[in-house]
Amino acid sequence: MKNNISKLLVISVLCIFSIQFSFAQIDKKATNETKALYKNLKKIAQSQILFGHQHATEYGHGWYGDADRSDVKSVTGSHPAVIGIDFSGLSGRPKEAIEKTKEGLRKNVVDTYERGGVTTVAWHFSNPASKGGFYWKDSVSAPAISMIKEGGSHHQQYKDILKTIGDFAHSVKAKDGTLAPMIFRPFHEFDGDWFWWGKSHCSKEDFVSVWQFTVTYLRDSLDVHNFIYTFSPDNRFNTEAEFLERYPGDNFVDMVGMDNYGDFGRDGKYNLERGIKKLKIFSDYALKTNKLAAFTETGLESIPNTTWWTETLLKALKSEKLQLAYVLVWRNDSRSSTHFYAPYPEQVSVPDFLKFYNDPYTIFEKDLRKIYKRKILGLF
Repeated sequence: MKNNISKLLVISVLCIFSIQFSFAQIDKKATNETKALYKNLKKIAQSQILFGHQHATEYGHGWYGDADRSDVKSVTGSHPAVIGIDFSGLSGRPKEAIEKTKEGLRKNVVDTYERGGVTTVAWHFSNPASKGGFYWKDSVSAPAISMIKEGGSHHQQYKDILKTIGDFAHSVKAKDGTLAPMIFRPFHEFDGDWFWWGKSHCSKEDFVSVWQFTVTYLRDSLDVHNFIYTFSPDNRFNTEAEFLERYPGDNFVDMVGMDNYGDFGRDGKYNLERGIKKLKIFSDYALKTNKLAAFTETGLESIPNTTWWTETLLKALKSEKLQLAYVLVWRNDSRSSTHFYAPYPEQVSVPDFLKFYNDPYTIFEKDLRKIYKRKILGLF
């Protein structure tokens, strides 16, 4: 009898351990490296966070296309841990232009992977059913979500676009033959009205249908197994129910996040308490469902606040026992003197950014250790 009780106790402990550490990745055929990235991001988020920058190694403040360069590296000596790229150039253009774009992106993704960094992918998707680009333009843009869903007039065209993305996903092979994982973030900021996939331009049912088809087609029909799928609205929610209003379901999402500039200083307006509340909403949801969570976009344009990194961003990230895998700030335009979100040498926020960089809570590329291995060695 005593032995039976002992066995039951062991089984109970194992079940609890299994529940606690079984991460709900939606692709059961994901590559070993993608599974390891998912697992290790979850582990890191318990006590630290990766720092990311959009287009960091493609261009920066006053430069374009330099090898192994980023403004963040010029300031700190390390690239960001997370590098943002965009699939915007993979549709709506001549084939030759698409192929040239793919080659540049391929090199970027593979280089990041071989350095040990992480790639996240935004998709500023040009309207496949009208002119107008990715922004919604009255009297120009078509409500294309209803047209690209299964049975819609442009569904086959959408499948062809996804095939281009699938081909790219299969092409990002490192020297050792492994595929670089990517955090794929389609249809972001969908709760706003500025993109053609925005809330006022499509029904909830059609949005969910297109999301579910996108994941299913890439994963199950095109055999893409190196994506982590991320759901990230803008900041127009104040409750979990509002955050989940257009959520396609736990079987179609790996990571939840938020894009939020408005609560963190845009136009000089700060509401840190409100921003933290929203971060906690989706961080808690990820903990509850064994998903990943990330602060998928934020930043302060031109960074005029000399203590923004530590007194605004870091303070928010360290609050409320949040568990976020990464935070990403937006790009540094190569031509504009004001459109930048990470510091470059001699920019006024550099001293504070170095404090942010040196804080043990933040992880940059130089700090990463075997994030694509199932068992990571040492501390981050």
